[in-house]
Amino acid sequence: MKTPHIPVLLDEVKNVFSDIENGYIIDCTLGYGGHSEALLELNENSRLICVDQDKEAIEFSKKRLKRFSERIIFENDKFSNIIQKYKDKNINGILADIGVSSLQLDKKGRGFGFDSDLLDMRMNQESNLSAYEVVNHYSKMKLEEIFREYGEIREYKKIADIICRYREKEHIKSAKELADIIQKHFKRGKIHSATLVFQAIRIEVNDELGELDTLLESIKQASLSNVKIAVITFHSLEDRIVKRTFKQWNKNCICPPEVYRCECGNNHSLGNILTKKPIIPTKAEIKQNRRSRSAKMRVFYINE
Repeated sequence: MKTPHIPVLLDEVKNVFSDIENGYIIDCTLGYGGHSEALLELNENSRLICVDQDKEAIEFSKKRLKRFSERIIFENDKFSNIIQKYKDKNINGILADIGVSSLQLDKKGRGFGFDSDLLDMRMNQESNLSAYEVVNHYSKMKLEEIFREYGEIREYKKIADIICRYREKEHIKSAKELADIIQKHFKRGKIHSATLVFQAIRIEVNDELGELDTLLESIKQASLSNVKIAVITFHSLEDRIVKRTFKQWNKNCICPPEVYRCECGNNHSLGNILTKKPIIPTKAEIKQNRRSRSAKMRVFYINE
């Protein structure tokens, strides 16, 4: 079967989970099955819970992974809902690849790419909020906020103003049209001038940072033990959340800084950070798949 998606950090992911010989690994972001296939091939006794809110991804991966069907549970759902649902299973690994799949980016009908004919960007196509609503109906102040917070764009006010002035004449109907509007007003550097704008809108549409926070909190609340957690991120906002959370999980003392002497019992650590620095793609991988260049993987181990 022809696969439209190259999974990032594939060898590194296999290395992280290579010592898991039984129980379940949860692939929180199944996509088109690249990581799942590799993990199922890694050990014949392992089982996977494969999650994606994109029905197209689920259907594709069911066909791709058909030979492993007896070892897989498929879930068409948000990954933030999954840990609580399966916390009583023998979970030994959790993988979350927090990124847009290549098929979503490349398929013009999904509205993620700069040349897309639609303005959509919904990972779950049944959700109500799309990029069209954000771009054409959000207030100028709200657009400024998401460009500042989710795109970390210095000229967030100018971009919001340009969009608002343009849509006074007519609605912006496609991602291509939006990208062209932005390109006319901003110089193109190493990356497309609309990259951070699209990132900000996509994060807003899919509540990506909220979903990541909820996933990590659900892992903490599930009281799991002997579990490896690997999270792959693609921009600094996501990476900061993972880095901050893993540091908190690693702390024994959770007393406020102003407390002179520990009063919490000094026994709150969930486990250990296994990656002092994030794992990043090799030059060879970046050459083969340029979309991998911003990927970072952090790994945590929850003890008993």
